Amino acid sequence: MIADDSPLVREGISSFLRGEGIDVVAEAASPDELLEAVDAHEPDVAIVDIRMPPTQTDEGIQAAHEIRRRHPDIGVVLLSQHVEVGLATQLLAEAPQRLGYLLKDRVTDASDFVGALRRVADGGTALDPQVMSGLLTDPGADGPLRSLSAREREVLELLAEGRSNKAIGERLTITQAAVQKHVSAIFNKLGLPSGTDDDRRILAVLAYVRTER
Repeated sequence: MIADDSPLVREGISSFLRGEGIDVVAEAASPDELLEAVDAHEPDVAIVDIRMPPTQTDEGIQAAHEIRRRHPDIGVVLLSQHVEVGLATQLLAEAPQRLGYLLKDRVTDASDFVGALRRVADGGTALDPQVMSGLLTDPGADGPLRSLSAREREVLELLAEGRSNKAIGERLTITQAAVQKHVSAIFNKLGLPSGTDDDRRILAVLAYVRTER
């Protein structure tokens, strides 16, 4: 389902998703409508604008918290006009599972957007590349993250987007063996145990990013 106080935005996203074979079960213009619709339909994913009525500040965030409290198996993809690093780290620290944070003006590629929705629905995480870049380059971030090489930061950003080792290799034009080498180095430098499950590794990295801030 889709929650945004702009009818044009709701209709645009709805039309976009239906064209990709995604069922849109409901639309909402306010947090109250959103919560009522989520309770009634229990969608796989709720797409929620961060700034909603009445104050246009954090009503979308508060509604997202309530959705996750009532329905922990429902994914939430938050949409924002700008990168808000503090907000991103807060959300990731609380529970990065089934969470997406995308920028509105970058939701233009059908396959990427649908892929992000599916990753969140499956229990993973989907962050806009600019959000992850903000987490990694914020001058206030200290600690082991600064020890990562430029290539390792690129790999970490793609991991945060929910991409597999194969997809990372294709994006960076390197072998899967090279990707795995970089992933292992990242976990060693961050003091995190490597595992075989990509989503769990991503969530561990994101949680660690929050603890270092």
